[in-house]
Amino acid sequence: LRMLQVKLIITGDDFGYCPRRNQGIVDCFLAGAISNVSLLVNGSAAADAAKLAKRYSIPIGLHANLSEGSPVCEVLKTNSSLLNQDGFFHGKMGFRTALSRGLLNMSEVKQELKAQVELFHELTGHLPPHMDGHQHVHVLPEVRHVFAEVLEEYGIKYTRVPVEPGLHNCDWIPQTLMDFYLGVEEDSFNTVDVFTKHGIRWPDIYIGLSTMGKNMSVSSIWSAINSAILEVTSSVPSPAHPALQSRTVTIELMVHPGYPSVPPIGGCGEGPDDFSQSWERLHELQTLIKPELQSHYKSRNIHLCSFKDL
Repeated sequence: LRMLQVKLIITGDDFGYCPRRNQGIVDCFLAGAISNVSLLVNGSAAADAAKLAKRYSIPIGLHANLSEGSPVCEVLKTNSSLLNQDGFFHGKMGFRTALSRGLLNMSEVKQELKAQVELFHELTGHLPPHMDGHQHVHVLPEVRHVFAEVLEEYGIKYTRVPVEPGLHNCDWIPQTLMDFYLGVEEDSFNTVDVFTKHGIRWPDIYIGLSTMGKNMSVSSIWSAINSAILEVTSSVPSPAHPALQSRTVTIELMVHPGYPSVPPIGGCGEGPDDFSQSWERLHELQTLIKPELQSHYKSRNIHLCSFKDL
């Protein structure tokens, strides 16, 4: 492993969610603890987030959101299959239920995704170099096809395929959450061919499910990175990891740092959720900025970068 060069993209998700999230993400970036962010364009502090990214030259992509808050497409704000009876998106599990019941109109999904790309462009002055899905909606059946078409139309090269090596060994993850993750994993495997067909790429390795919130520690990040590198370098090629042509491995670590949201400020139209108000975001921030984590990257030939450096 010594000879191996590792490019590590540490992405702070949910940029734009609220001012305190934005501040935490910027502090993390300036401390060298994250190298990339993804923006929720329907977040209550999205415009401010875009300004901060510009001011501090933070590499920024799009965190497409179909499950939390309100749509950005005007036409879909009043009468659309994407909304529940309260006029908001269906929610993390509600979206999946509505989809499985055949209640979601895919042309509306496409319309909203395009509107989010356009708004991202308006806010930042450029198209997103990478685009993934909030709460992993982009790998769901049907949605994955529409998502891939939108990326191809706009020439957005990179996305995220959330299959995490070693996930099955994480006995500290509660069963309900693990069931959700295993669903995401199965959807991801079924998405690989779709994304490939549309010429979309993603890093060799994804991690972040096993290290979220209170489960994050210097050692949990290390063991996730190490077991992932080990799996990729020793394994026969699998759908998620094509044969490594070079001795460079690319990894995306998904993180959610921030200072806890204080209601009513924040969210994507409905106010902040429980996770964003909890101490777990701050715990991630405090873990990520630990100097021993960063010195460990250096000693292991791990280079922090963003998608445009791949």
